[in-house]
This record gives sequence, C-alpha cells and structure tokens, in this order.
Amino acid sequence: MSYISNQHLVLSIYPTSRGYAFVLFEGPQSPYDWGVKEIRKKNKNERTLESVQLLIERYRPDVLVIEDHTEKGSRRSSRIRRLYRMLIHLAKTEHIEVMRYSQNTVRTCFEPLGVRTKYEIAQAIARQIPAFAHRLPKLRKIWMSEDPRQSLFDAAALGLVFYAYPKNTLKDALINSHCRHARGSGHP
Repeated sequence: MSYISNQHLVLSIYPTSRGYAFVLFEGPQSPYDWGVKEIRKKNKNERTLESVQLLIERYRPDVLVIEDHTEKGSRRSSRIRRLYRMLIHLAKTEHIEVMRYSQNTVRTCFEPLGVRTKYEIAQAIARQIPAFAHRLPKLRKIWMSEDPRQSLFDAAALGLVFYAYPKNTLKDALINSHCRHARGSGHP
C-alpha cells in the first residue's frame, strides 16, 4: 500500500448535528492537529464553514477529505448535505483537492482488520494512533445518543481511507520517491 509523503497535509472533516470533527494528517500515522468543534445557535452551516475556513487558512492543506453523502442509503440530513456542498465550494475556491468516501468504502477499507462497526473502527484507529486512545468513547447501547467523541474517529477514518486508496490523480501527483510501502503492516 502506498502512502503520500509526510510533507503534504490532509484535512479530514466530519460534520455532525452538534458541529464537526476534524483531523489534520501529515501522514497515515501522523495526525498533526485534531478536534471536535461544537457549533451552537443559528446559522450552523455558515458558522461551521467559517471555522473550517480558519483551519484552511492556518494550515493550507493539500486535500480535504469528506464523506460521500450522495451514496444510496445515506441518512445525512438536508442541512448536513448542504454543508457538504458548501465545503466542496470552499475547497475549490481555495484550490484544495476534495476526496469523498462513502461509509461503505470506510467499512470495506477496515474489513481486513476484522472490524466493521463504527465503534470497532474507532478501536482500530485508537490502536493505530495512540494519541487518540484516550478519546475513545464507550460502547454505545442502542438507546444511547452517540458520544460526540465518536465524530473524531469518523473524521480520522475518512483520512485513513484516503491514504489507503491510492486510486486518484492527486495521489499520483503527490507520491514521490520518499513514499513508504507498508505491505502487510496491518494499516487500513
């Protein structure tokens, strides 16, 4: 599996009903910055977009990774779908490549590790990236709301899928002689 050189930044965003989570990667095992931002009050999309724009201005990522909400069966709200369109527009105006991966693609990427559920994927990420281990939420029971910390792992999963799937022209342009080859290393 080929990875992008560590000199390129990948920003992964995962919107939620409460705000959004982000992970900025320098490489598949090198998160540089991350967080869960709560956006309150009215105009959540505009306020989220402003917050993401500040991240983009601060870090100047090469790639923005988001969920492919157009997948059949996606249960994202109309507000979140609009936010995704706004994020894509922002990235294009900032000349940032946008990569989108469906939840099915995320699950498929992590299947070789023997994990399939969001919580199992979060556990796998916590093992791969020890800095996230203390943020791992407890296993959610069916009657419980999702822990806001889960969105951090959802954002991280999208970013890791980007590194695992070198099937795009952006990666072809970024991959150079300094790339690592991690065959059989167990990384997604």
